[in-house]
Amino acid sequence: MDIFDAIHRRRAVRRYLPRPVAREDIYRILDAANWAPSAMNLQQWEFLVVTGKKIREMGESFHAIVGGYAREGASPPGGEEFLRFARTYGGAPAVIVVLTDAADAPNMQRANLESASAAMENLLLAATALGLGTCWMTGPLQDERSLRTILDIPAEKEIVAVTPLGYPDEAPPPRPRHDPDLGRKVRWVE
Repeated sequence: MDIFDAIHRRRAVRRYLPRPVAREDIYRILDAANWAPSAMNLQQWEFLVVTGKKIREMGESFHAIVGGYAREGASPPGGEEFLRFARTYGGAPAVIVVLTDAADAPNMQRANLESASAAMENLLLAATALGLGTCWMTGPLQDERSLRTILDIPAEKEIVAVTPLGYPDEAPPPRPRHDPDLGRKVRWVE
Protein backbone atom coordinates (compact mmCIF):
# COMPACT_ATOMS: atom_id res chain seq x y z
CA MET A 1 0.00 0.00 0.00
CA ASP A 2 1.43 3.38 -0.88
CA ILE A 3 1.44 6.31 1.53
CA PHE A 4 -1.55 8.04 -0.08
CA ASP A 5 -3.65 4.87 0.21
CA ALA A 6 -2.67 4.49 3.86
CA ILE A 7 -3.61 8.12 4.56
CA HIS A 8 -7.02 7.71 2.94
CA ARG A 9 -7.72 4.29 4.53
CA ARG A 10 -6.72 5.16 8.09
CA ARG A 11 -9.74 5.20 10.42
CA ALA A 12 -10.47 5.45 14.12
CA VAL A 13 -11.21 1.80 14.91
CA ARG A 14 -13.10 1.04 18.11
CA ARG A 15 -13.70 -2.73 17.79
CA TYR A 16 -10.91 -5.27 17.43
CA LEU A 17 -10.65 -9.00 16.87
CA PRO A 18 -9.08 -10.97 19.74
CA ARG A 19 -6.24 -12.05 17.42
CA PRO A 20 -2.78 -11.09 18.74
CA VAL A 21 -0.49 -8.86 16.70
CA ALA A 22 2.93 -10.35 15.98
CA ARG A 23 5.74 -8.72 17.93
CA GLU A 24 7.65 -8.30 14.64
CA ASP A 25 4.76 -6.25 13.22
CA ILE A 26 4.67 -4.07 16.33
CA TYR A 27 8.41 -3.44 16.00
CA ARG A 28 7.96 -2.65 12.31
CA ILE A 29 5.26 -0.10 13.17
CA LEU A 30 7.37 1.44 15.92
CA ASP A 31 10.36 1.60 13.59
CA ALA A 32 8.22 3.70 11.22
CA ALA A 33 7.26 5.92 14.18
CA ASN A 34 10.93 6.24 15.12
CA TRP A 35 11.70 7.66 11.65
CA ALA A 36 9.42 10.67 12.19
CA PRO A 37 10.92 14.14 11.97
CA SER A 38 11.74 15.78 15.29
CA ALA A 39 12.78 19.22 16.45
CA MET A 40 16.58 19.49 16.45
CA ASN A 41 16.61 15.75 15.64
CA LEU A 42 16.20 14.95 19.34
CA GLN A 43 13.99 11.92 18.64
CA GLN A 44 12.89 12.17 22.27
CA TRP A 45 9.81 9.94 22.02
CA GLU A 46 9.29 6.68 23.83
CA PHE A 47 6.71 3.95 23.21
CA LEU A 48 5.03 1.78 25.82
CA VAL A 49 3.48 -1.40 24.41
CA VAL A 50 0.78 -2.46 26.84
CA THR A 51 -0.83 -5.91 26.84
CA GLY A 52 -2.77 -8.21 29.15
CA LYS A 53 -4.11 -7.09 32.51
CA LYS A 54 -2.60 -3.62 32.21
CA ILE A 55 -5.06 -2.89 29.37
CA ARG A 56 -7.89 -3.86 31.72
CA GLU A 57 -6.54 -1.50 34.37
CA MET A 58 -6.26 1.30 31.80
CA GLY A 59 -9.80 0.48 30.67
CA GLU A 60 -11.20 0.86 34.17
CA SER A 61 -9.66 4.33 34.35
CA PHE A 62 -10.97 5.38 30.92
CA HIS A 63 -14.40 3.85 31.60
CA ALA A 64 -14.67 5.98 34.74
CA ILE A 65 -13.91 9.10 32.69
CA VAL A 66 -16.52 8.28 30.07
CA GLY A 67 -19.03 7.23 32.73
CA GLY A 68 -18.49 10.61 34.38
CA TYR A 69 -20.20 12.29 31.44
CA ALA A 70 -23.42 10.45 32.29
CA ARG A 71 -23.14 11.35 35.99
CA GLU A 72 -22.84 15.00 34.96
CA GLY A 73 -26.08 14.73 32.98
CA ALA A 74 -24.54 14.35 29.53
CA SER A 75 -24.61 11.12 27.60
CA PRO A 76 -21.19 9.72 26.76
CA PRO A 77 -20.15 10.37 23.17
CA GLY A 78 -21.22 7.25 21.28
CA GLY A 79 -23.50 6.04 24.10
CA GLU A 80 -23.31 2.51 25.51
CA GLU A 81 -21.06 1.29 22.71
CA PHE A 82 -18.47 3.89 23.61
CA LEU A 83 -18.67 2.84 27.27
CA ARG A 84 -17.86 -0.74 26.19
CA PHE A 85 -14.99 0.53 24.05
CA ALA A 86 -13.62 2.56 26.96
CA ARG A 87 -13.60 -0.40 29.34
CA THR A 88 -11.61 -2.69 27.00
CA TYR A 89 -10.04 -0.34 24.45
CA GLY A 90 -12.29 -2.12 21.97
CA GLY A 91 -10.83 -5.51 22.80
CA ALA A 92 -7.49 -4.60 21.22
CA PRO A 93 -4.70 -7.04 22.09
CA ALA A 94 -2.22 -4.16 22.50
CA VAL A 95 -2.29 -0.49 23.41
CA ILE A 96 0.58 1.82 22.57
CA VAL A 97 1.27 4.89 24.69
CA VAL A 98 3.47 7.60 23.18
CA LEU A 99 5.61 9.56 25.61
CA THR A 100 7.95 12.49 25.20
CA ASP A 101 10.37 14.33 27.44
CA ALA A 102 8.74 16.84 29.77
CA ALA A 103 10.08 20.37 29.42
CA ASP A 104 9.68 23.53 31.46
CA ALA A 105 10.41 25.94 28.60
CA PRO A 106 7.24 26.48 26.51
CA ASN A 107 9.16 26.35 23.20
CA MET A 108 10.71 22.96 24.10
CA GLN A 109 7.43 21.61 25.43
CA ARG A 110 5.78 22.49 22.13
CA ALA A 111 8.65 21.06 20.08
CA ASN A 112 8.57 17.80 22.04
CA LEU A 113 4.80 17.48 21.69
CA GLU A 114 4.88 18.19 17.95
CA SER A 115 7.75 15.76 17.38
CA ALA A 116 6.03 12.96 19.30
CA SER A 117 2.80 13.71 17.43
CA ALA A 118 4.64 13.20 14.15
CA ALA A 119 5.84 9.83 15.47
CA MET A 120 2.25 8.98 16.44
CA GLU A 121 1.02 9.75 12.92
CA ASN A 122 3.74 7.56 11.40
CA LEU A 123 2.65 4.80 13.79
CA LEU A 124 -1.00 5.07 12.68
CA LEU A 125 -0.13 5.04 8.99
CA ALA A 126 2.28 2.11 9.31
CA ALA A 127 -0.38 0.13 11.19
CA THR A 128 -2.91 0.89 8.45
CA ALA A 129 -0.44 -0.26 5.78
CA LEU A 130 -0.16 -3.61 7.62
CA GLY A 131 -3.95 -4.03 7.80
CA LEU A 132 -4.15 -3.12 11.49
CA GLY A 133 -6.48 -0.69 13.20
CA THR A 134 -5.71 2.17 15.57
CA CYS A 135 -7.50 5.08 17.24
CA TRP A 136 -5.58 8.22 18.27
CA MET A 137 -6.84 8.87 21.78
CA THR A 138 -6.27 11.70 24.23
CA GLY A 139 -9.39 11.06 26.36
CA PRO A 140 -7.60 8.63 28.70
CA LEU A 141 -5.23 11.48 29.61
CA GLN A 142 -8.08 13.07 31.57
CA ASP A 143 -7.06 10.64 34.34
CA GLU A 144 -3.34 11.07 33.81
CA ARG A 145 -2.53 10.31 37.43
CA SER A 146 -4.02 6.81 37.12
CA LEU A 147 -2.26 6.18 33.81
CA ARG A 148 1.05 7.20 35.33
CA THR A 149 0.48 4.85 38.25
CA ILE A 150 -0.72 1.90 36.16
CA LEU A 151 2.15 2.20 33.67
CA ASP A 152 4.83 3.49 36.07
CA ILE A 153 5.46 6.63 33.99
CA PRO A 154 7.96 8.99 35.65
CA ALA A 155 7.35 12.73 36.03
CA GLU A 156 10.10 13.55 33.52
CA LYS A 157 7.93 12.04 30.76
CA GLU A 158 4.82 13.62 29.24
CA ILE A 159 2.03 11.43 27.89
CA VAL A 160 1.21 12.50 24.33
CA ALA A 161 -1.41 10.02 23.13
CA VAL A 162 -2.71 6.48 23.38
CA THR A 163 -3.84 4.07 20.66
CA PRO A 164 -5.29 0.59 20.71
CA LEU A 165 -3.62 -1.64 18.12
CA GLY A 166 -5.12 -4.75 16.57
CA TYR A 167 -6.97 -6.34 13.71
CA PRO A 168 -10.18 -4.37 13.08
CA ASP A 169 -13.55 -5.96 13.76
CA GLU A 170 -15.23 -3.12 11.92
CA ALA A 171 -14.70 -1.04 8.81
CA PRO A 172 -15.69 2.52 9.69
CA PRO A 173 -16.67 4.56 6.65
CA PRO A 174 -14.62 7.61 5.78
CA ARG A 175 -15.69 10.75 7.59
CA PRO A 176 -16.39 13.72 5.34
CA ARG A 177 -13.60 16.26 5.09
CA HIS A 178 -14.30 19.88 5.89
CA ASP A 179 -13.47 21.80 2.72
CA PRO A 180 -12.54 18.71 0.64
CA ASP A 181 -11.48 20.83 -2.33
CA LEU A 182 -9.24 22.96 -0.08
CA GLY A 183 -10.81 26.17 -1.35
CA ARG A 184 -10.94 27.70 2.16
CA LYS A 185 -7.99 25.93 3.82
CA VAL A 186 -5.23 26.75 1.37
CA ARG A 187 -3.85 30.22 0.85
CA TRP A 188 -0.95 30.89 -1.52
CA VAL A 189 1.41 33.61 -0.40
CA GLU A 190 3.97 35.09 -2.80
